[in-house]
Amino acid sequence: MKRWRFWLFVGLMLAGALAACQGPAEPETAGVTPQATVPSEAAATPKPVATPAATVTQGAEGTAEAEAEPKARACAPPSFADLGDEGVVKIGVPLPLSAPGAVAAGQAMKTAVQIAADQVNATGGVMGKYPVEPVFYDTAGLPERGAAAMEDLLAQECVVAVVGEYHSAAGRAEKEVAHKYGIPIVFAAAWSDAITAAQYPEVFRIAPTWSLVAQSDAQFFKDLGVTWAALVTASTDDGLSAADATQKQLAALGIEAAIFQTDPGAQDFSDTVARLAQALEPRSGRAAVLVLLTGEDAFHFQQQAVEGGVASAEDLIFVANPLAADARAFWQNVPDGNYMVFRWVGGGSPSALARRPAAQAFVQQYHQAWQDDARFPEHYAFEAYDAFLLVAQAIEEAQSLKAADILTALEAYDSPENGVPLAQGTYYFPYGTRRPVPDDQPAWMWHQWPEPRVFFLQYWQVGQPLEEACVIWPAAERTCGTDYLAPGTQPEVHE
Repeated sequence: MKRWRFWLFVGLMLAGALAACQGPAEPETAGVTPQATVPSEAAATPKPVATPAATVTQGAEGTAEAEAEPKARACAPPSFADLGDEGVVKIGVPLPLSAPGAVAAGQAMKTAVQIAADQVNATGGVMGKYPVEPVFYDTAGLPERGAAAMEDLLAQECVVAVVGEYHSAAGRAEKEVAHKYGIPIVFAAAWSDAITAAQYPEVFRIAPTWSLVAQSDAQFFKDLGVTWAALVTASTDDGLSAADATQKQLAALGIEAAIFQTDPGAQDFSDTVARLAQALEPRSGRAAVLVLLTGEDAFHFQQQAVEGGVASAEDLIFVANPLAADARAFWQNVPDGNYMVFRWVGGGSPSALARRPAAQAFVQQYHQAWQDDARFPEHYAFEAYDAFLLVAQAIEEAQSLKAADILTALEAYDSPENGVPLAQGTYYFPYGTRRPVPDDQPAWMWHQWPEPRVFFLQYWQVGQPLEEACVIWPAAERTCGTDYLAPGTQPEVHE
């Protein structure tokens, strides 16, 4: 749709959101779902409020690596005239909706995408005429399921583009299939450098990369006087790669770090906690624990660490997994996690985004979708919401469903002046087929939004909602006047 239509609708929806009486039914749990199947719409995710209804496809086993061979034939309609009687534009959305994936993140992203689709359809759809339908597919965060998702979405569901994914392992497999079929994909929350470093014409990303995050982690620890850090990660390729990148960044700043590996899907972390406690005992000065685990593993480890005596202290900064941003899920699963620190990534801190006019309609509708006025959208929800709207905008401006035309429209967003302003910020991709990545830039800058930032937040009251957590880093963004709250203290100021 035209950009003016987006902004007109944002104002209308904000006014309507404030007056709305009831949103979609709340999920039974907004935390981790242990079952290995997609929860039902009524029980697990907010019900769609606009037609057409979202489609959820259960993942199947597939191939983790797809060959970069001559383009396979996708079944996406080549023009609006070929959409059929319903005239629906389908956009694929692979997400982790069952274990071992980060279910809480997947459900949050699904809710955000549905809100975005409802907003587009409330203005008449793409070009004011064609409704959009998100086709959700459960990847469980696994590469084989990610590849299977893409094969099904592109060859059976006939989507014209793809957005989403939280897990890098699934994302790397998904990019190969997108390249195989020549279909655009905008990654919302997967951080692996390799996703954009492959420099495929079809692949874009609005989330940060692991390299960017690792640099920020190291600088945060340096600024807070950390001399030794424990990196707790799963013994997977992704987990070890993230830990290795972080360890190198810390070493460059003179901070020693040790990697503690755990088995994927573990329930009992007592051995890891004991080894960690033993490693911490003889150390003087400030230390840190950085949790690189994901999903249920992260929640389980964090609670067991506190129970095992490894908890936040004046001389120990405990950095939880970013899923701590889902305050309800965090406090349900880590009830002793007070004073833990956690990352927030995106175009601004929660308090800054809450003040951003382009985000306010989304924030209000997210509250309604979960029937929880205290639930602020997590950064991965913002990313999923914006990724879907970005693709809808590209289709609108291309005035075409051909993959080549949509890709051309996305590449035209090559500067802040030519970018698309959405909830988190203005999206643009400075490097791509028309302007290759310069030699002095990393390869992953290809089709990479260059403006995601990393913040560190800290809870200081049990059960605290996200919006009340203190931003403690970077210094210019502090909301509580301090860089760290020692357990047992409260901020003197709270903006």
